[in-house]
Amino acid sequence: MIETRIAIDAMGGEYGVSVTVPAALSLLRDHKMVFFYLVGDEPQIRAQLEMVGYTGNKIEIIHTPYLLTDKDKPTRALRAKEKSSLYMAVELVKDKLAGACVSAGNTGALLLAGRHLLGTLPGIDKPAIVAVIPGASKNCLLLDVGANVDCKAQQLFQFAVMGSVLAESMGVMQPASVGLLNIGVEDYKGNEQVRTAASLLEQCSSINYTGYVEGNALFSGTVDVVVCDGFVGNVTIKSSAGVVEVVNSLLRSRMQGSLASKLLSLVSFPLIRRLQSRINPAQYNGASLLGLQGSIIKSHSNAGSEAFAYAIQRAITEAESAIPRLIAQRVAEIVGVSMQQEAAV
Repeated sequence: MIETRIAIDAMGGEYGVSVTVPAALSLLRDHKMVFFYLVGDEPQIRAQLEMVGYTGNKIEIIHTPYLLTDKDKPTRALRAKEKSSLYMAVELVKDKLAGACVSAGNTGALLLAGRHLLGTLPGIDKPAIVAVIPGASKNCLLLDVGANVDCKAQQLFQFAVMGSVLAESMGVMQPASVGLLNIGVEDYKGNEQVRTAASLLEQCSSINYTGYVEGNALFSGTVDVVVCDGFVGNVTIKSSAGVVEVVNSLLRSRMQGSLASKLLSLVSFPLIRRLQSRINPAQYNGASLLGLQGSIIKSHSNAGSEAFAYAIQRAITEAESAIPRLIAQRVAEIVGVSMQQEAAV
């Protein structure tokens, strides 16, 4: 069995090595055929490893004292001098030393580094960020959630292709169902880009396009993939996170109320725990940057060790599934079919 190698930006995010190193070690306990490159300040990383007494051979430290923060301009990631941990982690993917990389660092810088070092796949204009949304009956993928504020219809079409490939690699029954996020399900609703994208998807037999969906479809399990531009997607994902926090806060407050509330909470505690587990934001951490010639996973900047471990797991899964190659194959198939149809006309 071939070893899966993952590059980790150990310095990224609000907590740096205090989160990234423990998260990596937790994954090594369950994955015998995984190897990690920890990119960052070597003394800080070694201190974390020594703290838990790690002496294994599944980690290699790539030293750099430089890091990017969320306050830095993304263009800093492309400076030839002072290579940051984020840049060097992506570079390991470019050099085929790692099958994927994970960072909780600056999102804009990660996108720039990805496009500069890896390049986009043939047939893909721009990469998209995809997030997992927990639903009542099943989860769905939402993209784009922030990489592209303004999108052309062709780019929305490409997002649908990439999202369906990722969903199917995650175990969704093929073909994955795809919906376009809109303000209504009627054919005449939506802006010009959305309506044109709908027309493109309707003409593509390789995509299981089911039509327009409204915001509630994200949580009802209506479709496997929901496509929108990055502006709408980013607002949606952050609003969803806020709702989850409110629900968790209400559950905690009810369990700490009157004696009657505490007794009722004690009886319903197993149900509450299952609900909290289902909507636990940590297990949905790790947004894929799809459309690049390599796999990059973006973690929340304020993720704890548990959440960051889920992002690493996402990277392992994508590396083992060879998601960029699968997307490239699907795009090539669709382009080939389109050319045959044009020739027939």
